[in-house]
Formats: sequence, structure tokens, C-alpha cells
Amino acid sequence: MKIAVVGTGYVGLVSGTCIAETGINVVCVDVDREKIEKLKKGIIPIYEPGLEDMVKTNVEKNMLEFSTSLEESIADCDAVFIAVGTPPGEDGSADLKHVLEVASEIGRTMQDYLVVVTKSTVPIKTAEKLRKQIKESLQKRGADIPFDVASNPEFLKEGAAINDFLKPDRIVIGTDSERAEKVLRRIYKPFVLNGHPIISMDIPSAEMTKYAANAMLATKISFMNDIANLCEAVGADVNMVRKGIGSDTRIGPKFIYPGAGYGGSCFPKDVKALIRTGDEYHTPLEIMKAVESVNDRQKGLLPKKVREHFGDRIKGARLGLWGLSFKPQTDDMREAPSLVIIDELLKMGALVKAYDPVAMGEARKRIGDRIEYCEDKYEAVVDSDGLIVVTEWPEFRVLNYKVLGKLMREKVIFDGRNIYEPAELLEYGYTYYSVGRRPVKP
Repeated sequence: MKIAVVGTGYVGLVSGTCIAETGINVVCVDVDREKIEKLKKGIIPIYEPGLEDMVKTNVEKNMLEFSTSLEESIADCDAVFIAVGTPPGEDGSADLKHVLEVASEIGRTMQDYLVVVTKSTVPIKTAEKLRKQIKESLQKRGADIPFDVASNPEFLKEGAAINDFLKPDRIVIGTDSERAEKVLRRIYKPFVLNGHPIISMDIPSAEMTKYAANAMLATKISFMNDIANLCEAVGADVNMVRKGIGSDTRIGPKFIYPGAGYGGSCFPKDVKALIRTGDEYHTPLEIMKAVESVNDRQKGLLPKKVREHFGDRIKGARLGLWGLSFKPQTDDMREAPSLVIIDELLKMGALVKAYDPVAMGEARKRIGDRIEYCEDKYEAVVDSDGLIVVTEWPEFRVLNYKVLGKLMREKVIFDGRNIYEPAELLEYGYTYYSVGRRPVKP
């Protein structure tokens, strides 16, 4: 069996590599020649634990190939997965330009039956647009080749994508033909041998499932951030509240950690796209609009705490910042809270020294020389007036309070992820601000 995956970004590369791991021949296609040449040499464009070794292994076994030619790649394929980007437009809707370009090229070059599968996150009814695009391309060349369109949304967590793909909670496939469903079930059979279900449904429902899942998770995050801010105002401890509600099996403990707001490639984009879809169909999604509003506000929470603490002293203050990626185990900085936080601090006149275990290169592309980049976490706090923790990387979780205190000019910490215990910091003479808990001061 052979498949092609168009797009070698996060979703395409992880999906193609994991499918190759099961013994299916996979060719990953991209128009970026430089990226393809690097991939052939084992140079991975993204940071994802375990991915580099898996790519190299499957390339060596001739199970995984990389190409810039879609025409050559789809020859003899059973299915082609479209995994190109769908960035948000100015109005929040998903930009389908790249998806439709791939569909057109498939129609121009396919020679035999194919299942064309959307792996990219696309708005509801996109499959209909793909089908139309492919048919038009076939008609222009006077060809009458059968094909099916299907939806197969991904549910990968950055930093744990390999495990998520190999051991999925569920696999969702949306089809409107038995033939297409049979092909997809054959591809995914190795992933469900241990009991994980394949959930088969119609195509619009599969497209909606992806957005609904991310919207629900984003809602939990914004809800908890709202509760955290209220806890802080009334003197409650949000960590205690989180434990109290997380033990309720109807709610569960996941995605109810308060913080500096969500970011990344999925939640912000998908919430915007879902809001836009609701407006297009005259069904306004008021809860989702509130989720987005709360998240935008939450990203300004830490700068607000910093300003309130320093007052007029903020201008010229030196601040260490730990964590630039939107979450641990990734170098992804799309919609990262750190970008808003840094921008606000610089507007106040503060000087920022930052460190992240893997996202320094990406930060330099996005932020440039407006901040100072450090080699390790302690260098970032040398002679600093305060420390801001934005991303909860494991290496930030345990502090050497004595060493840290000697390096800093002022012992104050702004914790955007609630990873430290207020009582411990107070014992060592620190002023400590977190999210949803009272500040502590010596």
C-alpha cells in the first residue's frame, strides 16, 4: 500500500512518518525545495520529541520518501492526504488557497482512482469545494477518472504528537462512499489493534468534529482563567478550586490550569474560524466570542502585574523571562503569550532578557534584536529586577532559591503558570505573583 502526504509542516510530517512506521510506503510532498532537500538529509524543520529519529529510520528502510513532484508522488497511490497550512485571513476565516491549489493539481495529474483526504483543519463544507476543484481540473483535460473525497482530522498535541498518532484516543474518518471508507480503515488498521476506535461519520460531521474539539478545550482554558481572576479578586486560591472541580468526573482535571492564555497553531486559529463560520450561517457563537475575548485579555495579565508592582520604576527595569514557546516540548511560537507579554514590557520601557530550551531560533525570527537572548535560565536573571515565567518547561519547575536570589537585584517572580508554591518563595524572601492566587510579599 502507498500513500502521499502533501505538506511537510507539523501535521503532514508527523502523520506521514507515523504511517510509514506501520509498513505503508509514504511519500511526503512539498513545493519548498530547500525543505525537501534538508528532509532527505535528516534535517527536521520543526522540534517534536522523537520525530527526527523516526524520520531517519524510515528513510533508511525506504518506507519514507520526500519529493517536490506531486505528479510523480501520487502514481500508484491509494490515497493522498492534504496537510498544507490553512492560516486565518483578516476576517478570521481559514484561508483555503493552498488546499484548493493542491486539489487542482491532483485533478491535473492523477491517473487512477484516489481517495483525497483532508488532514488540514478546514471549515465545514470544504470537501465540497475540493470535489468541485478536482472535477473541474479533470474536465479540462478531458479525463473521467473516479475519485472520492474524505475528511480525517488530526488531534495531535505538540510535544506529544508521536504518541498521540501511534496510540490515538480515536480516529475520525468522514466519507460518503464505502470504497473510501475501506481504504482509510486499511491505512489505520495498525493503529486500532489495541482497541482504539475508528469513528466513521459523514464528511461535514468529521470537519465539524475537529473544530468542536478544539473549541471545547479552548473554552475550558478561558473559563478557568476567568475563574482564576475572580479567585484572586476575592481571596480564593484557584489551585484549590481546580482540584475541587477537577475531581468531578463530569469535568475532569485536564485543561483547567489557569495561566497566561492559550496560543499555538490550533486553538486561536480554529476558534476564529468557527466564529466566522457561525456568522456566515447566521448562527452567532457567543460563547466562542467570549472565549476569544477572555484569552486576548489574559495575555495582558502578567504585564499588568509587572506594571502595578514597579510603577514608575518599570522604565529601564531589567526583567528575565523564562519560556518563549506557547507550551513545553515545542518551538512553536504562533500566537504565543510571550509575544504579547514581551511587546507590552518593551512599550513600558523595560529591558527583557529571555531564555527558552528550544525556541530561541524561532524567537529571533519573530522578535529580532529587541530583546537579549541568553544561553541558560540563570543568565537571564543576572542583575535582573524580576523574573517572569511564561512557559512551564520541566527545567523551570524546581528553583535553587539561594542561587537565584544572589543573581537577581530584586527578588520578585511573576509566575504565569502557577508552578511554584507561594509559601516556599515567601520563606526565601521573594515577592511572588501568580494567577488566581493572592500575591505574597516578605
